[in-house]
Amino acid sequence: MKVGVIGLGAMGAYMAMNFNKAGHLHRIWNRTAQKAEALAEQTGVEVAENPSALAGTCELILICVSRDTDVLEMVEQIAAGVRPGIIVVDTSTVSSETATKAASLLAGKGGSFLDCPVSGGVEGAKNAALAMMVGGDEAVLERARDTLASIASNIVYIGPTGSGQACKAVNQLMAAGINQAVTEALSFGEAMGLNMDNVIDVVSTGAAGNWFLSHRGKSMLAGSYAPGFKLALHHKDLTICQSMLQKFPGTSLPILEMTLVHYQRLMDQGFGDEDISALYRLKKIQLQG
Repeated sequence: MKVGVIGLGAMGAYMAMNFNKAGHLHRIWNRTAQKAEALAEQTGVEVAENPSALAGTCELILICVSRDTDVLEMVEQIAAGVRPGIIVVDTSTVSSETATKAASLLAGKGGSFLDCPVSGGVEGAKNAALAMMVGGDEAVLERARDTLASIASNIVYIGPTGSGQACKAVNQLMAAGINQAVTEALSFGEAMGLNMDNVIDVVSTGAAGNWFLSHRGKSMLAGSYAPGFKLALHHKDLTICQSMLQKFPGTSLPILEMTLVHYQRLMDQGFGDEDISALYRLKKIQLQG
């Protein structure tokens, strides 16, 4: 399939590169033109004049942007140039309602929409090892699956439009809890004077082992918080989870609420562009002063 990629941040650029390696990348576009031009030099593909022009030459369009309003803006522009049969895949993390609106915008033009948020961070995007959670028409996914396998190693159909985003909300809530547990436990261990490299080496192979501990444990102990996954973006994702929770009056999720408070504190201190492991900054102060 001829693929166009819209949104060339850290995740989008690596996904575009992997599409290119597989021979699928056809056009790219980014709001900041310099990023698109730099990637065009690396890949040899053309930069589209705008999303509408990109839509007119591609069979599958991947969107990777930050916010709900950005997704809808891009889909509106794509719809202006869309050809019947085109598939639009959104890997952004937005609300289920936004996914439904985007699908509706394209349906009237003969296009199909899949909400396909991903997990695995920058490393997963770079190594084409992302986990992809798909909402929409399963038959459309099967048409796109082989192409999407160029960027994701695990592609799972979840359900109708919006289901992919609902699954991603589950993922982001779980990631918040893991972040809280790992940063708090490592701060506790350091406060007790343990050799923390040895602690991570043994704990990561036992029942408490997890991806975050293995990939971020030693870097956070060293005071390095290069993303990864930006704390401010996880905060944004958790506010989406919070809005979804309004469907269940009287219900609260303590980890969600606590993490939003902690992230806001770090963002106020200027750490929003750091990796989510920067939560260790707060835990270390709480336990060690």
